[in-house]
Amino acid sequence: MRKLKLIWDFYGPDASKTAQHHQIHLTEYIKLNNLNITICGYSNLSDTHAIAYLVVNENEMKPVRDVLKPHRGQVYDGK
Repeated sequence: MRKLKLIWDFYGPDASKTAQHHQIHLTEYIKLNNLNITICGYSNLSDTHAIAYLVVNENEMKPVRDVLKPHRGQVYDGK
């Protein structure tokens, strides 16, 4: 089954802190809705660009996407 990485982008000097905080909310959403999502995190892409993300199975993507409104998505390649 193909997996998709849903991504939220944050920019500016506080991007890393914002992405970390957003990950907390994503984790809370996963627990609250008893979702089988095990890959959730954040990553700093530069000093002023960070992302928060979670990985879902393709067949489970639409309801999560519609509620959480990620900025973008991509096929998950294990990175």
